[in-house]
Amino acid sequence: MDEHVLRRLTAGWPGVEAGLKWEDDLVFTVAGKMFCVLCLRGPQAGALSFKVEDGRFLELTGQPGFVPAPYLARAKWVQVPDPARLPAAELRALVRRAYELVRARLPKKLQRELAD
Repeated sequence: MDEHVLRRLTAGWPGVEAGLKWEDDLVFTVAGKMFCVLCLRGPQAGALSFKVEDGRFLELTGQPGFVPAPYLARAKWVQVPDPARLPAAELRALVRRAYELVRARLPKKLQRELAD
């Protein structure tokens, strides 16, 4: 999953913004809260990181193709170092779920404003 695919995937989701952070990373947020990060440059280029449910963190990091996300694992984020090795539909579903998880933690009023 590259930058263009990720931008198209999230384009219609309410409240989503994307911007460069830390010089190398394209960060996707909802109401200013991160839910997905794509590394664009450097040794981790192409790696995709996103939030997962607490209960799925150990499940996913125990599978080939997933590792705990550097710096964010304590917040139950996983990283897919080579997204091309996983089915596109699975990645799309995981990124959508990351968005939903972060959106669900927003204040109720803001959640209503961001209703699909």
